[in-house]
Amino acid sequence: MTNTKALVIAVAMSLGVVSGAHAADAAHGHVVFGVWCTGCHEPLPGASYAPPAGTYVLEQHYHGRLPSALEQRTDLTPAQIRTTVRNGRNMMPQTRKTEISDSDLDDLIAYLTQHNTIKHDK
Repeated sequence: MTNTKALVIAVAMSLGVVSGAHAADAAHGHVVFGVWCTGCHEPLPGASYAPPAGTYVLEQHYHGRLPSALEQRTDLTPAQIRTTVRNGRNMMPQTRKTEISDSDLDDLIAYLTQHNTIKHDK
């Protein structure tokens, strides 16, 4: 690679035009969660309000052994989140890259795993 080409790539990367490696951003992942996930996965509300479908299903499945709210979980792995988002699960539909980009998914993973006691690889 010529020095000029290397310089152009370095400048483009520093300006964010070209991305070599995306540094996951949990704060942006919270925004992604709010847009795409909260409708079905917000925490269980008070007893007088029916829980969202995803939270309800997780509550019925875990019977309190694990939190039903995804944001409260500490056991979700990046691979598990990525697979579930891309392929769907049970009633949850798959999510295309045109809906949640790979970098947004990385941010969502960073958000949902930020409190994990054990760090997992992607």
